[in-house]
Amino acid sequence: MKKSDLVKIIARKNPYFYLSDVDRVVTTILNEITESLSRGDRVELRGFGVFSTRTRKARAARNPKTGESVMVSQKSVPFFKAGKNLKKRINI
Repeated sequence: MKKSDLVKIIARKNPYFYLSDVDRVVTTILNEITESLSRGDRVELRGFGVFSTRTRKARAARNPKTGESVMVSQKSVPFFKAGKNLKKRINI
């Protein structure tokens, strides 16, 4: 599912909202999650899951084209852990 699909589904289920307003709400939610993660905060949506970041240590890797060894610096990556209710609904 793409963001535009989600916006259309929400707008269809709530016909009293304009499509542009639904798009703005979805965009705002996603931007807030992104901003929180960039600050190092975690975002918990009860019953759905938790968004957080994990730190990957610096390491030696290989360039797949040349086979040359390169150093990859430490970085933070997004991580999602599904909540209990989400797991139940998926495994019905």
